[in-house]
Amino acid sequence: MTVADSFAGKLAVVTGGGSGMGRELVRQLAAEGCSVAACDWHPDALADATAAARSGAPPGVLVTGHACDVSAEDQVLRFRDEVLQQHSTDHIDLVFNNAGVGGSPSFVRDSREAWERTFAVDWCGVYYCARAFLPLLIASGDGVLVNTSSVAGFWATGGPGAPNTAYSAAKFAVKGFTEALIEDLRSNAPQVRVALVMPGHVGTDILANSRRAAGAPDPEAMTRAQLEEWIPASARPGLVRAGLLAADPSADDLRRLLVRLETDFRDKARLTAAKAATIILDGVRSGAWRILVGQDATLIDAAVRASPEAAYDYPALFSDLAERAKSSQAAGEA
Repeated sequence: MTVADSFAGKLAVVTGGGSGMGRELVRQLAAEGCSVAACDWHPDALADATAAARSGAPPGVLVTGHACDVSAEDQVLRFRDEVLQQHSTDHIDLVFNNAGVGGSPSFVRDSREAWERTFAVDWCGVYYCARAFLPLLIASGDGVLVNTSSVAGFWATGGPGAPNTAYSAAKFAVKGFTEALIEDLRSNAPQVRVALVMPGHVGTDILANSRRAAGAPDPEAMTRAQLEEWIPASARPGLVRAGLLAADPSADDLRRLLVRLETDFRDKARLTAAKAATIILDGVRSGAWRILVGQDATLIDAAVRASPEAAYDYPALFSDLAERAKSSQAAGEA
């Protein structure tokens, strides 16, 4: 796809297309006349997302949904084969490696199985899909591979008392892999370009979906032990200081907090999934290889690159971020 081209008449693959940014990518691509093959692990969400995309698409656009856990290579290969068959094609124009989950933040405290599950979805899913679909992007003669990393791909923590090791390790891997592909593709497959997406806080259901993907019940049905896995003791002092949790919380206090955290993450973000998807698609159209999504991503990226040694010195970092935010606001008002 050449810079400033339209998506009309193209065929895109979107992983994690059932909710959040993936759902919006599917909807917006289809509305622009791009056929889409979307996959997700959640069949009901995927069916709803693809139906919504079809309803807003012009005639001739084909939107298909495919059940797939991207952490399993055999399922990714089956997904690829279904796309080729159902879309009657021998090539793909765009691949959006968007699927992701959170969870298992501590390498020290959490189980190896849970930690590796998060890492497998967030890193192996990108790797397996890149392996499966790259030959088809090459066959298009003008393909684009779009890999979603995160702010956690350049700042490996959720802040004080909030380790984020599985997710961050995976997102750092996605970032490094994508940057390494720039020259690899330039040298060996110049008909394909790659773009790296790094969102900050986008209003999605990733917290609730991550809990469901881990097999945990809804908060109302959780035991005390399960609640303490999702709201660990190390995170509680900060929650207490923020007025979100009592100093000696009951199980019901923890349940209410978990529900609030999941809904607030989705509903109180400054950036909606729809706007984030628009930023991503505009970036791909422009030819950008590095797409920061959200003011928080822009500010944290700048602060960490300016002073890497202070990245985990929270008072220094937060002071820097506050100054950058003020400067950004002042520039916007000027």
